[in-house]
Amino acid sequence: MGRHAVLLTVLFAFAVTLFSVSYIFLEFYKLNREQYINNTFLKYTVISRIYREHMQKRTSTTMLEANLALYNLYAIAEPTAAREIAEDAKVLKSESFQAMSDENSFQMRPRFNAQSVVEVRISMLQHKGFIYFLLQGPNTGVLLFDEKIKPYRAWNMLYAYMVIVSSITISYILILMRLRPLRKLRKKIRDFGAGEMQTSFKMRGEDEIAVISNELENTRQKIRNLIESRTLFMRNIMHELKTPIAKGRISAEMLESGKQKERFNRIFLRMESLINEFALVEEVSTGFSHAKSEEFRLIDLIDGAVDLAMVEVDSVSQDVDATLRVMADFNLFSTAIKNMIDNAMKYSSDRHVKISTHEGEIWFESKGERLKHPLSYYVQPFTKDENARDSFGLGLYLVDAILHAHDMVLAYEYIDGINRFIFEPKKL
Repeated sequence: MGRHAVLLTVLFAFAVTLFSVSYIFLEFYKLNREQYINNTFLKYTVISRIYREHMQKRTSTTMLEANLALYNLYAIAEPTAAREIAEDAKVLKSESFQAMSDENSFQMRPRFNAQSVVEVRISMLQHKGFIYFLLQGPNTGVLLFDEKIKPYRAWNMLYAYMVIVSSITISYILILMRLRPLRKLRKKIRDFGAGEMQTSFKMRGEDEIAVISNELENTRQKIRNLIESRTLFMRNIMHELKTPIAKGRISAEMLESGKQKERFNRIFLRMESLINEFALVEEVSTGFSHAKSEEFRLIDLIDGAVDLAMVEVDSVSQDVDATLRVMADFNLFSTAIKNMIDNAMKYSSDRHVKISTHEGEIWFESKGERLKHPLSYYVQPFTKDENARDSFGLGLYLVDAILHAHDMVLAYEYIDGINRFIFEPKKL
């Protein structure tokens, strides 16, 4: 979810806005429809007045029909048709009133008998796109039809609703289109972080995203120039240092004194070893790319490390699954294993190391004393124990850097006189 937080926020805002607008229009539609019905019904309460006068004054049916015709109201004369409409129609509103009448007052041609108070109900009905008014008494009723008045139509409101919703939707689409370059920018940043230094962040336009992209492009150019300058500087330094070292070793071989020759050779070998370690530090710290990784058998990587360490084969015992494969840069990963072998040779009491695998982890075990400091102390550059005269303090630092480049970490345990260093995958 975090990866799409901006998109989800925009989508949530769109959904809330759309829901709010829809709810407001629905409530407004209900209110407007109710007002329309009330106004229409109020307008035609004149029907109750006409009937009340008709029943109280005992006017003729012709007079009643004439008064209703003035308001475009006509009685449905066919009883069957009137009954079907009354049964199928939707009641919009209904009210009751009392009037003086006799038992036949609701007939179109009443007979006048003794008067009585009766309750009359007037209802506004809707049926098949027409409006009717039904007057019901104790025994019978009359259905009136208005040919001019029409049921409530919400076309204007619907048109306004569609315009607003369309505007909101178009705005949402435009926002997504403006945010689309962010996805490309994220991919470029990911590629750049993976070591693709040629990735360009340059983008056309003058909006905020384009400005940020172009600033990133300027930063990329500066970083690239710094890395190239650093690489060129390191290579020149190493080249200039290796040349006098090689000449010094040649000169040392010409010495007659064996003690002096051994001392100079030892000095030059240590200097050459230090330069090689600096070269590896430079390679790892300037950005190891996973594009260099290939699949290798672990036993082949271990054999390569044993050759680099120049130790006796009997000094390294293996309990490794021959089919186990790892994705790695052969030179770097072999160097990490080689440094672990060197570390065991220097500090173990029997100059022996056992390499084994356990559930995707690689163990390096050797007899010896427990580390005097936490592992975090030894993975820092130029840190070492006091008795490590032949070490420059870069061994475990290199191992830790190489493992991080392979999505692994270095761990340490001490159990029953055994130092155990572990290469384990990073936990997600």
